[in-house]
Amino acid sequence: MDVIRLLGIRDSALSVDEVFAAIGDHAAGGTTIFVGTVRDQDHGKPVTRLSYSAHPSAEDELRRVAEKVAADFPVTALAAVHRVGDLELGDIAVIVAVACPHRGEAFEASRRLIDDLKSEVPIWKNQLFADGSTEWVGACD
Repeated sequence: MDVIRLLGIRDSALSVDEVFAAIGDHAAGGTTIFVGTVRDQDHGKPVTRLSYSAHPSAEDELRRVAEKVAADFPVTALAAVHRVGDLELGDIAVIVAVACPHRGEAFEASRRLIDDLKSEVPIWKNQLFADGSTEWVGACD
């Protein structure tokens, strides 16, 4: 069975329960789930909402990142989903989850997965601030 159980770029709400169910594995002693949500400020500036956009290659790049994490760590199961479109404060923007034989490996693999997703997968966010200004932020920093 492929250790990459769930990947996607979606324009609908993300589910922690779906991701958790996807990575269930009896060989795993440690499972980590990271949930990224829309916060109400960025660098001290009030945010009212944001919108994510993805390049057509984003899912392929997400798979490449996931495959690299799975190759570098003893992953038994992995999932990553990212939302696109308009999001409100508190909405879930991204979920990554990793199951490994031990907790330390799960934490390390999960950290690498979210960090590489944010730096290598072509997804951008447009933040709308309370003063009416906007700012584009590239996920590929």
